[in-house]
Amino acid sequence: MAEKKSNKVSELVEEIGKLSVLELSDLVTELQEKLGVSAMPVAAAAPAAAPAGEAAEAQAPTAAATQTVVMTDSGANKIGVIKALREINQNLTLMDAKTMTETLPAEVLKDAKAEDAKAAQEKLTAAGAKVELK
Repeated sequence: MAEKKSNKVSELVEEIGKLSVLELSDLVTELQEKLGVSAMPVAAAAPAAAPAGEAAEAQAPTAAATQTVVMTDSGANKIGVIKALREINQNLTLMDAKTMTETLPAEVLKDAKAEDAKAAQEKLTAAGAKVELK
């Protein structure tokens, strides 16, 4: 099942294997920017749509019960904030969490339950970040 690789690919693999973790991280970032791609996980399919009348009724109570958590400042303890972000959303990679602390304001949780949003706010605030609930 081994496929024949071109010399160019083999050389690239050898060179990439020599890079440190930080250099690999920089390489990934550069490639994402150059190619216009992202390593974000693919979202799950949305549930089937309800009839129009039911959809309006279903959204009214949830709109008041959900909140969006927005980080406005990552503070001085970025490592603590990155750890808190990854606790809140286990799907975040280390690079995603680091990027989130650098590109502010950043939406941490969208349309989350009020209890979850409050818990996320407390974790981030304890880590030194400034957070808003919308």
